[in-house]
Amino acid sequence: MHNFSYYNPTKIEFGKEKENNIGQYLQEAGIKKVLLLYGTGSIQKSGLYDKIVASLRKNAIAFEELSGVVSNPLLSKVNEGIQLIRNNDIEAVLAVGGGSVADSAKAIAAGAKYDGDVWDFFINKAQITEALPVFTVMTLSATASEMNGNSVIINDDTKQKYSISSVFVNPVLSVINPELMKTVTPEYLAYSAVDIIAHSIEIYFTASTHPHFNSRIVESIIKTVMETTEILIANPDDYDARAEFAWVAIQALNGLTPAGTEGGSFPNHMIEHSLSALYNVAHGAGLSIVIPAWMKWYKEQNIAQFERFSHEIFGSKDADVGIEKLQNWFAKIGAPVTLADANIPREGIRDLAQNANGLAAMWGMGDIYSVETITEILEKA
Repeated sequence: MHNFSYYNPTKIEFGKEKENNIGQYLQEAGIKKVLLLYGTGSIQKSGLYDKIVASLRKNAIAFEELSGVVSNPLLSKVNEGIQLIRNNDIEAVLAVGGGSVADSAKAIAAGAKYDGDVWDFFINKAQITEALPVFTVMTLSATASEMNGNSVIINDDTKQKYSISSVFVNPVLSVINPELMKTVTPEYLAYSAVDIIAHSIEIYFTASTHPHFNSRIVESIIKTVMETTEILIANPDDYDARAEFAWVAIQALNGLTPAGTEGGSFPNHMIEHSLSALYNVAHGAGLSIVIPAWMKWYKEQNIAQFERFSHEIFGSKDADVGIEKLQNWFAKIGAPVTLADANIPREGIRDLAQNANGLAAMWGMGDIYSVETITEILEKA
């Protein structure tokens, strides 16, 4: 096991009706005015918006609001939020929605405390040294953004989908009520399941050091995701399955699974970001296309771990069987598994590869994942 430091400052409030206490949580944190950030209207339809506003008013929390965050969040909306904060003396950001809203909130929180362009953080031109406090009320589980310092944003102008990672933007507190997630469509449930699995297996397959304990955690996460996803497809009202799904999603990317590992990377995410940036593919849908193709390309570089995965998850010691069964499971739950499934033409592969290579260079993987290599991987999709 490699040396590591593990720290996660986010408090989780988990359970039924916890969203009704968000005003109290903000008050206890000394917050008097927030930016209420949300998506394109679903929280109004579900009644959650009214609950949040009632809780804020009950606890004398003033707020300005900004809606319209989309599933592949945009830099333009982040800049809009930063300007609102600067014009209204806002002290914190409250994100109500899924991972895209939480990611936008983090970027806004960092940008509000920075004199330059917030995109500087995403291109490593500047480092985050402070941020406004972030709070979340989650309506979808997938990204674990509710308990990490990661944020992924698309630059509308350059079509780059880049990320930041800083403990300064870890949420102070996140509310997780599985009942709020019952309205998630089967389509987005599938995409969420794929995203959680992706968060788990990236380091699992690529790390040069991966302790058995960490492998067992990852395998448990994957098994739980697969089991609960199938239960929820059959019965969306199953609270216990919804709760396990929500909690396991957080464990996949809150810093737990890579602790003690060494040398891992996130090539599937790196490649997928180009699909979202150029074709507006939902992140999980892009991952379900990329993962099997990448696995076929990479397997010989860590065959023992691929054989372990196949055995532990699907009961076969054949690496190819494990890859095939995972791809088939993605298809079974309704996620796309080829570029054609997502209406991405084969002639678009080169542009995707060039876009992804830019991010590979940012992440220090440009030599390994050249345009030619990424093209080769995407050809397998």
